[in-house]
Amino acid sequence: MAERSKVDWKGIGYLFSIAGVLLLGARSLPKPNDPKWFWWALAGGVVTSIVGFALRYLAHLKQRREIRRTEAKADGKKTA
Repeated sequence: MAERSKVDWKGIGYLFSIAGVLLLGARSLPKPNDPKWFWWALAGGVVTSIVGFALRYLAHLKQRREIRRTEAKADGKKTA
């Protein structure tokens, strides 16, 4: 069986992506004379991006659990 890394690189990647979204959002802050909907559009884009990253990470964790369960079942059948 292959060695498992204790570092969740995908999770770290999602954290970097979230930081990038926040930095880009901060850089894109509307000016005082811009229409109010600019603020809503920026906030909506930042929030939906972060929620999307979180959902993808949760799907990743679920997939890892399913793989571990399947491997455990397979190992149990081999030794029985």
